Amino acid sequence: MAQTRMYTLAPALTEPRGHALHLRPWDAGSEEDAQTWLRGHLDPEFQRWNTPMRLWTDLGGAREALRARARDAAEGTSVSFRVTDAQSGTTLGHIGVGEINRPLKLARVGYWVLPEARGQGVATRALLLASRWAFAELGLHRLELGHAVGHDASCRTAERCGYACEGTLRGAMFEAGRQDAFRDVHLHARLATDEEPAGPGGGR
Repeated sequence: MAQTRMYTLAPALTEPRGHALHLRPWDAGSEEDAQTWLRGHLDPEFQRWNTPMRLWTDLGGAREALRARARDAAEGTSVSFRVTDAQSGTTLGHIGVGEINRPLKLARVGYWVLPEARGQGVATRALLLASRWAFAELGLHRLELGHAVGHDASCRTAERCGYACEGTLRGAMFEAGRQDAFRDVHLHARLATDEEPAGPGGGR
């Protein structure tokens, strides 16, 4: 039987804490984590704004996805966090720092929030926390964030977290639920040298 590699951060890296959140690694061997990952990806709101190259529709696929995330973390190409309430440990969503380019000190940030956790500023707080962590722990200079044009909630989250809108990327992501049609993307970015926002101000 193949062994499951557990998702662990490199010893030098810490689990981000702040804004009443604790960002923890997803556990590729946890049934609860796999169920949460699957529920997040099957949420209609997630599917409205995201079209993964492969959409997982069962627990087996969710486990495979988390194992792939673990491999990426071990290779240093991305880090994925389970967003949890700092006091209760309840899972609220996901945030990841991916496509890490060490020579250019560049990465892309993405996140989603579970339906029951929306309206509590979770995405804003998680993005502030993960951004600070990525600049400090990974030594990155630039973080990019892209969202489909029309996704106003994500746009507001990016702006609250100091991610300036730099323009529109034409046809840069798939249409919802399709891989034969494309839609435009708003590109936001934040630099390590930008002033850090004071703190969360509500929203998603």
